[in-house]
Amino acid sequence: MRITPDQLILWQYGFIKLNGTIVTTWGLMLLLTIGAYLITRRLTSDVITSRWQAALEILITGIDEQIKGVGLSVPGGYIALIGTLFIFIATANLLTIVPGYVPPTSSLSTTAALAVCVFVAVPVFGVAGRGWRGYLKSYLEPTVIMLPFNLISELSRTLALAVRLFGNMMSGTMIIAILLTITPFIFPVAMTLLGLLTGMVQAYIFSILATVYIAAATGDNDH
Repeated sequence: MRITPDQLILWQYGFIKLNGTIVTTWGLMLLLTIGAYLITRRLTSDVITSRWQAALEILITGIDEQIKGVGLSVPGGYIALIGTLFIFIATANLLTIVPGYVPPTSSLSTTAALAVCVFVAVPVFGVAGRGWRGYLKSYLEPTVIMLPFNLISELSRTLALAVRLFGNMMSGTMIIAILLTITPFIFPVAMTLLGLLTGMVQAYIFSILATVYIAAATGDNDH
C-alpha cells in the first residue's frame, strides 16, 4: 500500500515526473470546480431551495461565522481563500474512503504549496488592510529589536503549517498500511473512519490558523 502519492510515477521524461500527487491534486481541483458549477448554476432566493443549495448555504454561513469569530469583521473579503482552503483539504481527506486513493495532503509538496498560499496571502491582505507603512511597521512592534524575530516567525509558522498537515495525514495513512498487514480488515476500517474525522479536524485547524495569521496582518483583531 502506498503511503504517499509521490510514490506513484505515471510518466517520466528525464528529471520531469508526473506522479500521483499531481494527478490527484488536479483531479480534485477539477472535481471541485465541476461540483461548484453544478451546485451554483441554479441558485434561487425562494424560500424552498434544493438540498445542494441548502448544504452550500450552511457551509458558507459556517465558514463566515468562523472568520468573524477569529476577528475579521468583514469576512466577505477573505472567505474565497479561507473557504477554498478548507473545502480542498476536507474533500481531499474525505475521499480516503475510495479504495486505492491516497490523499495529496499526505505529500509534503502539496501541504507546502498550501502553506505558501497562506504565506503570500498574509502580506497581501495586510497591505490592503493597513497600507504599506502600517503593515511593515507591524514587524517593528513592540520594539525595533523584534524585527528579526518577527521575520523568523513568518517563515517558521509557514513551515509549521505545511509539516503539521503533512505529518498528521501521513501518520494516519501509515497506521492503516501497517494494520492491513498484521490485522483483519475490521481494524483498518475503524482507523479509516477515525482518519476521516482527523482529516476534517486538520482542514479546520489549517483554515483557522490561516485566518488568524491574516487577522494579525490586517490588524482587525486589534479591535
